[in-house]
Amino acid sequence: MIYDKLSCYYDALVKDEQATQAWVKWIESVVQPCSLLELACGSGEITLALAQDGYTVSALDLSEGMVQKAKEKDKNGRIDFYCQDMKDLSNFKSFDAITCLCDSFNYILSKEEVSHFFEEVKNHLNINGYFFFDTHSLDRLTEFEEEFNETGHFDDCDYQWSIMSEDDWVYQDFAFYFDDEVVQEHHIQRVYDPSWLEQELQKHFEIVSVSTDFDLEGIQSGEKYFYVCRRNV
Repeated sequence: MIYDKLSCYYDALVKDEQATQAWVKWIESVVQPCSLLELACGSGEITLALAQDGYTVSALDLSEGMVQKAKEKDKNGRIDFYCQDMKDLSNFKSFDAITCLCDSFNYILSKEEVSHFFEEVKNHLNINGYFFFDTHSLDRLTEFEEEFNETGHFDDCDYQWSIMSEDDWVYQDFAFYFDDEVVQEHHIQRVYDPSWLEQELQKHFEIVSVSTDFDLEGIQSGEKYFYVCRRNV
């Protein structure tokens, strides 16, 4: 299971308070405090920030380790956490907003699954409810044609993190070097053409806005595309 070992080191690798505030500001620019479901919540940085700002938050992640890390941060027990696949929301009610952030969407690996996912999200949004998500841009595929490598050290192990792309796919590999063993995780993500995404989204939502890297209007050169969609039927 991915994120089993990575959950222990996730914040040390990627935690960024400025980025967290940018995500929260993006959401709050569209919808005021309301009922919100966060899909693939990770270690709960954005989750907790939204709850602190008055949103009634439920959150899920497929990784038990990540859910546990998120729960530990929720000192007041104000968030309902679940460990489950974001592609099946049948146990949930409807919400005013649903989010899928930090390229979590790219872990959906087939077009058929994407189509089902969009329908599942729509079915768990209230009328006029908002769906926020981001995805790797097409530029990321070019960027990682040449393999990225990072190495470093934690208190109990060394690590190596590599990223490379091939065709529509982004591969991320993590290796943790302990004294008596090496633990590896292999992550696969898929990048979708924004023109195809637009067609699929319009089957279920009104696309309110599309931006690149938070503040560039439309599809431009950058790292991520950001979508705000609204259920109107």
